[in-house]
Amino acid sequence: MTATTGAQRTGVPSNRSKAGRRRNPRVLLGLVAVLALVAAACGDDSDDEPTAPPEEASTQEPATTAPPVEEPDEEAPAPAADPDGSEPAAPAPDEPEEAAVEEAAPQVSGTVEVFSWWTSGGEAAALDALFATLTEAQPDIEIVNAAIAGGGGSAARAVLQTRLGGGDPPDTWQTHHGAEILGQYAEPGFTTGLDALYDEQGWYDLIPAGLVEALSYNGEPQMVLTGVHRGNGFWYNKTLLDGQGISVGDTLSVSQFLSIAADLDAAGIDPLCVGDSGIWASAELFENTLVGTIGPQAYLGLWDGTTSFESQDVKDAIAVYSQFLDYQNDDHAALSWDQAVAKVIDGDCAFNSMGDWAFGEFLNAGLEEGVEFGWVSHPGSDGAFVAVTDGFTLAVGAPNPDATIEWLKAIGSIEGQTAFNQLKGSICARTDCDRGDFGKYHNWSMDSFSDDVIVPTVVHGSAAPAAFQQALNDAITAFVVSRDVDALASELSAAAAASGFGG
Repeated sequence: MTATTGAQRTGVPSNRSKAGRRRNPRVLLGLVAVLALVAAACGDDSDDEPTAPPEEASTQEPATTAPPVEEPDEEAPAPAADPDGSEPAAPAPDEPEEAAVEEAAPQVSGTVEVFSWWTSGGEAAALDALFATLTEAQPDIEIVNAAIAGGGGSAARAVLQTRLGGGDPPDTWQTHHGAEILGQYAEPGFTTGLDALYDEQGWYDLIPAGLVEALSYNGEPQMVLTGVHRGNGFWYNKTLLDGQGISVGDTLSVSQFLSIAADLDAAGIDPLCVGDSGIWASAELFENTLVGTIGPQAYLGLWDGTTSFESQDVKDAIAVYSQFLDYQNDDHAALSWDQAVAKVIDGDCAFNSMGDWAFGEFLNAGLEEGVEFGWVSHPGSDGAFVAVTDGFTLAVGAPNPDATIEWLKAIGSIEGQTAFNQLKGSICARTDCDRGDFGKYHNWSMDSFSDDVIVPTVVHGSAAPAAFQQALNDAITAFVVSRDVDALASELSAAAAASGFGG
């Protein structure tokens, strides 16, 4: 029997009929309500008209016809009964007869330009696994890897917006669910709805309904997910800590981390590695600290106005963030996120707060999970799952729509999702991946997705509009220097109000 992923064990309802699917209004304010559907479900166990996806395949399941059963040869002896006297099972049909029933997938040729920001060692290896899945299914499609370096899309998104605004879209580009896909791409008319493809591939029955809702516009999915990342990971070099006589348990509180950090600092070891040459990595450290300090429910309240950025709880969290920064590496501003992870890998510092794309870097470096490196929730954030999804679109006016549809089929397939997520660190968006195909970290993350409170991320586009995301980055840039708690709280409160949410 195929084991289930954490997503399957949540009891998330599937969208089995179009009539039962809720239609989105235009972009909801901050997309907080949409992401809340994911949390609730998991808790319950250019000016061109959009181009329609090609209709090579019917959206209805074809009727299957059983192969004819041949009469046994009159002179052939009857098969012997089983020792218990029961009738023997009928022999399975020969493979050639089964093969005759199946139809080979139609072959497509052409080029597909895949635009992403996956360029680090672990990211590139995972992306190559998706390319290999497409090539195996469609060997005549040429793949153009248009990846632009810069974690979290910090450099790629600006290039993409220029291309989209100039009527020169890539066939498909990487994006995140929630506010990012809906506000930046679907509402302006840059993406093509994928309802027919989801129906054809059976994805409405295989992807949690809350996730589908969080990437749908006017009732149609606008992207195909590659997987679901857990953003609030806290990674450590186990060999280094063992050498210092430090053991990390299943959870880590803020006070426990600060105590360990003080001991490491006294021993001349950098406790916390940060690479914020792209400020988003420090913003992610802040976001994770918010979740870990005020708790997931209060954090959710930031996006519906029930929690104020100027509340004392948030200010206390900002003060904790400042304490974390006291223990970061001196060269943080010169490093990218993956270079900071590399310092943990090399034993030059102990911890790193990052989404589980960091897992891919440890794996790519040849470290053994649970032996040479370990993980825990960001201090205090046990019980929360900061959801970061990645996926790809079909551009309106895509130069190669047929080849792009085949790309989307490949990344949404069980083969593509298994191969990709094994290397990337994320878990399958599909609910039918086999847990046995994944290791310790992935199974831990699947359990977290099933059991914990799912919350959105500002840094990776799902919780709030792009304007607030930029305001957060600007405010964090200033805070890293000033450490002015009241100023950061005030700036975030003002940005929330300007974006139409917050209290």
